Amino acid sequence: MDKHLYQHLETLWQYMQLGHDLTPADVIFVPGSNDTRVAEYAASLYHKGLAPLIVFSGGHGRFTDGIFEHSEAVTFATVAKDCGVPAEALLLEPRSSNSGENVRFTYDMLQAKGIEAKRILLVQKPYMERRAYATFVKQWPGEIESLQVTSTGCGIFDYLTEELTLDFVMQAVIGDFERIQHYPQKGFQIEQVIPADVEQAYLALKPLAA
Repeated sequence: MDKHLYQHLETLWQYMQLGHDLTPADVIFVPGSNDTRVAEYAASLYHKGLAPLIVFSGGHGRFTDGIFEHSEAVTFATVAKDCGVPAEALLLEPRSSNSGENVRFTYDMLQAKGIEAKRILLVQKPYMERRAYATFVKQWPGEIESLQVTSTGCGIFDYLTEELTLDFVMQAVIGDFERIQHYPQKGFQIEQVIPADVEQAYLALKPLAA
């Protein structure tokens, strides 16, 4: 990959992050994924006093089915406990299988428990911030006072691991961007503005993910 393609990848990576400033919330909401570092980051936010509860949501998704022994929610909760979060500060929603269900099933669980959550701090992978925001706004049935979306915010090359290779992550980023493009028409997400340079970056990178 030449330096121009790296620049395009960086453009797309930065677009997917929102850069929200964080303030105290009622709950930290963590949709599950294949990256347990998200749970570690959520635990750090809990220890900073940003919310009294963490909700981990997720059954088995396309990246975790057959890889995680337990559901994403249970796996992430175990990581959070290892990071010092007490069990009484954790709520689990282990049935959802996609982002929309993460949102709706979590809302239903909180309602059933009588927990009023109107200030939400949503934690995701860096390249999933924008899609998580768009999905939450469309799918959350109740009223909210604030929605903040955050991640570790690291650069793409700092994000890579032995398992999460550049090729794997690049395909995941492109796939998430395509959902931002097309899911509003399906009723899954809200529409978002896509700047011209971001669209250009996507078009340059798309052939590499074929």
